Amino acid sequence: MTEPADVTAFLRQYTHDTIAAVDRLPLGQVRRVVELLSEARSLGRQIFICGNGGSAATASHFANDLGKGASLGRSERFRVMSLTDNIPWITSLANDLDYSQIFVEQLKNFARPGDLVLAFSGSGNSPNVIEAIRWARGHGLVTMGFTGRAGGRLAKEAEIVVQVDSDHMGVIEDGHFVIQHLIGYYFMNGESGRGGGRERADDEKEEAGLSTKPDKECRR
Repeated sequence: MTEPADVTAFLRQYTHDTIAAVDRLPLGQVRRVVELLSEARSLGRQIFICGNGGSAATASHFANDLGKGASLGRSERFRVMSLTDNIPWITSLANDLDYSQIFVEQLKNFARPGDLVLAFSGSGNSPNVIEAIRWARGHGLVTMGFTGRAGGRLAKEAEIVVQVDSDHMGVIEDGHFVIQHLIGYYFMNGESGRGGGRERADDEKEEAGLSTKPDKECRR
């Protein structure tokens, strides 16, 4: 009988690899994304986010944090949507056209020059992500790719690239999740202003007649 793997050893190694990858994140590139998102918010630009599998979940989470957490009670709000959330539309596009078209066809309905497309792909080679990025660049949108491994085609197609330095898909996705939280919580807690961070957010909520109690702010 084969000896069972040492569970604790695996957990420690995975944790070590993930922390190491997070420590190597290109924060300069992440800062550039923050700057572009801030500019898009000020100009009323639309922000589109996409990805597949675990990256689809990250896209939805990111849209949630920008759309609610970083916008509630604020004078300026993010106009943001995840292209992974309309399941009937996605399945009709995949069924009637091709799975590679599920993001780009949505962009054709909504996107305008100057809008932003943020694409997550661990391999950097997801055909539907590449189709969306190529179309977006050709129509005057700002494109950002979040990838890993060697970067894949996404690293060559997107204007702004944030790459997690790992070959392990799980660690790459962990890195992407940290990145979207770094960005989202910068806008929620880190922006300078009246009091800064949480105090500023509370001031704005009070002005909007909203509760500032933690249990009312987030119950998930």
